[in-house]
Amino acid sequence: MGKLLDWIIEKLKQREVQKKSKAISRLLTPKKFAELEKLIGFSIKNKSYYIQALMHRSFLEQNFDYDVSNERLEFLGDSVLSLSVAEYLYESFPEKDEGFLTKVRAKLVNRLALAETAERINLAGFLLVSKNLSSNFKAGSKTVLADAMEALIGAIYLDNGLEAAKDFIERVLIEPNSKNDVYLIDENFKSQLLEYAQANKMSIPVYTVLKEEGPQHNRTFTISVFINDIEFGIGKGRNKKSAEQSAAHEALRKIHEENGTQA
Repeated sequence: MGKLLDWIIEKLKQREVQKKSKAISRLLTPKKFAELEKLIGFSIKNKSYYIQALMHRSFLEQNFDYDVSNERLEFLGDSVLSLSVAEYLYESFPEKDEGFLTKVRAKLVNRLALAETAERINLAGFLLVSKNLSSNFKAGSKTVLADAMEALIGAIYLDNGLEAAKDFIERVLIEPNSKNDVYLIDENFKSQLLEYAQANKMSIPVYTVLKEEGPQHNRTFTISVFINDIEFGIGKGRNKKSAEQSAAHEALRKIHEENGTQA
């Protein structure tokens, strides 16, 4: 009786695997996998890594045959991405200090940079998402695309190794952003203003909310930045963070103007 039960359980497991395999083959056809190979630049050895990387959590809610989204691979890919970019910058800028390398790495691996890269390589065309998310994908796609990029990097790492992952990252993320040195532009104006104040032995910049306007869902903040109790700049934004950056940007513009330097 025990052997018969084990045999039945094994058969049920085999059927379940076959069922999932057939369902996946309908979603990601051989043609799709061929397109994906062309995109990543490597032969795919283990398709399951990429299926998982492309499977958003929302897909599981409407497809009960599957139980693993791309979140674990996203975690792995995030680490591979950070290491690869750090190594690239370390070798490319031997004269730069840790502060510079940290800032540039943060700019290359942030959500926006990853989402823009995913859009450029049309990663959305491979994603497995729920019908609801698919119908209004553009509305909240940035986070989904950024997460999928990290998951895809994780899949490449597991399937083809670190060198393959680094090659992919350099080709689709670093090199496009290297044109005109766009990724070297520091847009963290608050950080720049703080560095200026510290270098000139001034007090730490203080940000004060001057005004809040508009309905709760569409607020506009006006913020002023003071150094040594002197107002250096005023900025506006849809949230406090963006308003503070705007105020810092204005302060830096005035400082450079007064010093006769380029902002």
